[in-house]
Amino acid sequence: MSQAAAPAGPEPVASSWTTAVVREVERFGDTFVKIRLDVADRTPHVPGQHYVVRLRAPDDYTAQRSYSIASDPDDPLVELMVECLPRGEVSSFLHEVVEVGDELEVRGPIGRWFVWGGTTPSICVAGGSGVVPFVSMMRYARRTGTESLLRVVASAQHRDKLPYADELEAYGAFIALTRENHVQAGDAERVAAHIYPDEIESLAEGVERAYVCGSVGFVSFVGRILGEAGVRSDSVRVEQFGPTG
Repeated sequence: MSQAAAPAGPEPVASSWTTAVVREVERFGDTFVKIRLDVADRTPHVPGQHYVVRLRAPDDYTAQRSYSIASDPDDPLVELMVECLPRGEVSSFLHEVVEVGDELEVRGPIGRWFVWGGTTPSICVAGGSGVVPFVSMMRYARRTGTESLLRVVASAQHRDKLPYADELEAYGAFIALTRENHVQAGDAERVAAHIYPDEIESLAEGVERAYVCGSVGFVSFVGRILGEAGVRSDSVRVEQFGPTG
């Protein structure tokens, strides 16, 4: 049996802007784009942290957006999975324009609260692209042999709207699709529906921390069913997202 790596930490935060060269770009229809960056003077991240990407126009107008890190801390590149939002200045550029070799302004890693260091029994519940920080946690858990400490639940309308669906299934994540039936690994077909309280209850048993990431409505819904499952509110850590106006 291989020896697990030391717990990730302390949680680093980089406050200075730097540059990143785009090394890989993969687009998934009109919904997601995966970008892998070679960040100058990179500070290693802790699973759950994020980067800010800033775009600068010729007239010096800037727009910036935060994106969770999907890569394992041991990965030489920083991986972002960006959902293309309607009228999203930054996400539209990254999805439609950016190419390998481009240089971006970035700042990160950022965040000390929504992180998992590999020692706390935890459940992660994600809605759609909210799964991205949990992919970083999953990859860290697999590398360090701590999968038993991290349970993942992911919800989306359709499987093709859930990034990293294959990787989630390989990890053993519980997937709830709300608009199509889905077969869990080794189980019977699950009828399309939101996450049931009893599904959360069985997965949350014995955890000491819960992470929830998704839209405002999703976060509210999951917070309620976690409470019904007996998860203490002071053990729940939340990241929510939505249109930025």
